[in-house]
Amino acid sequence: MGKIRASGGYRELRSFQTTTIIYDGTYWFCEHFVDPRSRTNDQMIQAARSGRQNVAEGSRASATSSQTELRLINVARSSLEELLLDFEDFLRQRHLKQWAPDSPEAMAVRQVGQRAGDQSDPSDLTDEQRYALYSHWLDHEDPAVRANALICLINQANYLLDKQIAALEKQFVEEGGYSEQLAAARLAERNRRKGNPTDQTDRSDCIPACPQCGKPMVLRTAQKGAKAGKQFWGCSGYPDCKGLQDV
Repeated sequence: MGKIRASGGYRELRSFQTTTIIYDGTYWFCEHFVDPRSRTNDQMIQAARSGRQNVAEGSRASATSSQTELRLINVARSSLEELLLDFEDFLRQRHLKQWAPDSPEAMAVRQVGQRAGDQSDPSDLTDEQRYALYSHWLDHEDPAVRANALICLINQANYLLDKQIAALEKQFVEEGGYSEQLAAARLAERNRRKGNPTDQTDRSDCIPACPQCGKPMVLRTAQKGAKAGKQFWGCSGYPDCKGLQDV
């Protein structure tokens, strides 16, 4: 039996590829323009690293926990937001100009990402090749150019992560998390052994519909009361619908 939910494959995610460029660009930016003894230097590098690493860890966790995957992707998003503020602070505190989102400079950086995303298979590029697409800005001798380019890239990564989070939330509502899918697979196997096989490609046959509103139910665990620790089916429309059904 194969995995119920796929995991990994994060190297092909545009969010991971973009955060890798951000991490490398931030590391070299701090190396040249931020005091290595300062707390800011360490915080910026760690925020950039967190953005990248949590995308990878979230992808790996997807096989066993939807909640963990969502939490890690949200951590990546928060880390990049922190890094964005650091670069904005760098520019403001030195009276350097920040590019407007619709400025020619910002548009030029954004168009590189759009062209890379339009390629038939951008995963063919190495990390070094992707970085090289932005090296005109990220290796510039002017710190304002580097900082502004990284701000553009962070905004791109945040946009990608927002879309990723929305897709994960939608998938969780429609299909349930790992525990719900595991329960459905277990029920399907029981039916098969009883001589009543179900279509293994559509486990929704094993997930009951809510008796009140008809939406698919999800497997939950009671947290308190006489049935604490026991599983039950709850409506996926909760809290708008409080339909329940015994497992």
